[in-house]
Amino acid sequence: MVLTIVSFLLLLGALMFFHELGHYLAARRSGIEVEEFGIFGFPPRIVKLFTYDGTVFSINAIPLGAFVRMKGEDAGDMSPGSFNAASARNRAITLVAGPAMNFIIAIIFSVASVLSGFPASVAHPLVDSVTENSPAAAAGLESGDILLSVDGQPLLVAATTGEPLGASDSPELADGSIPPAEGILVLRDGKRISLNSTGQSGEKLLADTTYTPVLGTQITAVVEDSPAAEAQLLPGDIVYAVDGAAVTPGHSLGSQVSARAGSEIVLTVMRGETWLDVPVFARLNPPAGQGSMGIAIDGVPRMVSLPLHLAVWEGVRNIFGYIGMVVSLPVMLIAGQLAPSDAGFSGPVGIAQLVGGAVNATVDTGFWYPIWQLAAIISAGLAVANLFPIPALDGGRLLFIAFEKLRGRRLDPEKEGVIHLVGFALLLGLMVVITVSDIRSGPQAIDWLRILGQ
Repeated sequence: MVLTIVSFLLLLGALMFFHELGHYLAARRSGIEVEEFGIFGFPPRIVKLFTYDGTVFSINAIPLGAFVRMKGEDAGDMSPGSFNAASARNRAITLVAGPAMNFIIAIIFSVASVLSGFPASVAHPLVDSVTENSPAAAAGLESGDILLSVDGQPLLVAATTGEPLGASDSPELADGSIPPAEGILVLRDGKRISLNSTGQSGEKLLADTTYTPVLGTQITAVVEDSPAAEAQLLPGDIVYAVDGAAVTPGHSLGSQVSARAGSEIVLTVMRGETWLDVPVFARLNPPAGQGSMGIAIDGVPRMVSLPLHLAVWEGVRNIFGYIGMVVSLPVMLIAGQLAPSDAGFSGPVGIAQLVGGAVNATVDTGFWYPIWQLAAIISAGLAVANLFPIPALDGGRLLFIAFEKLRGRRLDPEKEGVIHLVGFALLLGLMVVITVSDIRSGPQAIDWLRILGQ
């Protein structure tokens, strides 16, 4: 409990600090005076740290974030240096700077989560062809070889795209065995063979070949009294082929089995270090939820790493994907496509539970992915939420500036301040409702161990 509370306060404090730092830097650059920068917590003030360029930097008693108090921000003060006296452009830049800083921090955390090792569904490359007179050809690679490892390191590719990946958790292969420290380990006709690596890395060898991802589909459960159970298929079996046709991204296990429904098929599976051909009947009309054979399947999860340039791209792509999902939520709620109970809104209690779960997962596994990934998600969420056009939020203030430009004159600052005050009160009420819901619904958690493949 203590670890959860401390972790939540530190993470929230850090994210809010950078948010307010964005406001502070933009305000100063726009000529707006900043009276106080509470770098941690909300008033009452505990200690005044120092004064810089007219701004008091302080630490405060309520440990739920940080704040920047600009001159005349919520009043009718139009004196020089006040927020209200600034041009519409400078006010807009100052307001956008906070969410923009959270967006930047989200990208940094997301990239860090990828660089530290992230979970992915992996496969091994099945060599389709080898470039003549290449190091791969010199090493003895042949068409049909399945590359398992190079010099003790598993040779993994993304199960769907075939992009080369580096294992970041351990040198074990999918079956739990340790590959030889030297040489290229391949599967050739179901047998493990070691070849001379010629000192080439796995990525360079792949560059000399064309290949297809295989061994990326794993049986995770077998239904009792099903054809799979009768055939003695087991959870953990990795499926290679159906009737000799390799299971690949373009020819999935499900599509191949469906095409043969109503007949007996032969699954080629890898069980540990053993290569097996297993006859199993594919039912034409199976019971609901069981599938033709009576198995559940999933990818083969593994903690992997990417080179820096690819990690940056992956981190940025993940954040844009998450932001797109968050932005779509209000639209789906309004359209009735999503129930409020399914939207996944969380208040401080729910977020604290999620942070505590991520910290515990990192402590238990040694992987930093849960912490960095959750920090990225929360920071991106703060960026988007603050831009919603709701009074008291940055987006609400930006909406008033937009109306000001459309009308050609601004609303009386005092009246605008009252609207934002009412909006703030409503937000506090909403926060109380969400917090009560969090408490009633019980602990919120992400199954990080399953995600990490542990």
